[in-house]
Amino acid sequence: MDGKKCSVWMFLPLVFTLFTTAGLWIVYFIAVEDDKILPLNSAERKPGAKHAPYISIAGDDPPASCVFSQVMNMAAFLALVVAVLRFIQLKPKVLNPWLNISGLVALCLASFGMTLLGNFQLTSDEEIHNVGTSLTFGFGTLTCWIQAALTLKVNIKNEGRKVGIPRVILSASITLCVVLYFILMAQNIHMYAARVQWGLVTCFLSYFGTFAVEFRHYRYEIVCSEYQENFLSFSESLSEASEYQTDQV
Repeated sequence: MDGKKCSVWMFLPLVFTLFTTAGLWIVYFIAVEDDKILPLNSAERKPGAKHAPYISIAGDDPPASCVFSQVMNMAAFLALVVAVLRFIQLKPKVLNPWLNISGLVALCLASFGMTLLGNFQLTSDEEIHNVGTSLTFGFGTLTCWIQAALTLKVNIKNEGRKVGIPRVILSASITLCVVLYFILMAQNIHMYAARVQWGLVTCFLSYFGTFAVEFRHYRYEIVCSEYQENFLSFSESLSEASEYQTDQV
């Protein structure tokens, strides 16, 4: 593609990041307004006080739970689309496909986890909700490291280091947040754990936004053609395929 032009597909990861971020903060402000949780800037929670501002607790009761479910469902769908497009983008550029396939599978599982934690609230079904949280954070973290490695390896438009290094930094930050979150949870330091959780989610969403850098170079097309019984011969098909540009999908 012309370097001066950007594909409209670059807006997909940006929409995912902005939409999900705005939706989660709406859930937070609704929960604070309804006195369901403490604000993030509150002092350490006292026994018997309102709940710490965990995202799951903020989206546990209506009307915040209704918004939370919708936000997570839309986020899961957009993340799944990003996963498929990213897989297609890298498929002709990697010699060993196992890493690219692993990235696709990991992000698909993380997307499925989003639907679980969004639709099974904490108090209604804690076990399924926690499974969804584990899938989202666990496979989401794995996805970040895989995509960071692929970014440096494939080096699309010679921008591998420019995009890959920030992704490595974000992946390390996400991993640190996950470890710190569970440590704080185990020690019942809930206010700080909740703040770390919000930081973790912010890093995740920022990471997804970086896919706009590579998506701006590509266009994706769905081709619909009428089925015909008379197929081209193998040599004719191979000749046509060799003329097709591999960086267009």
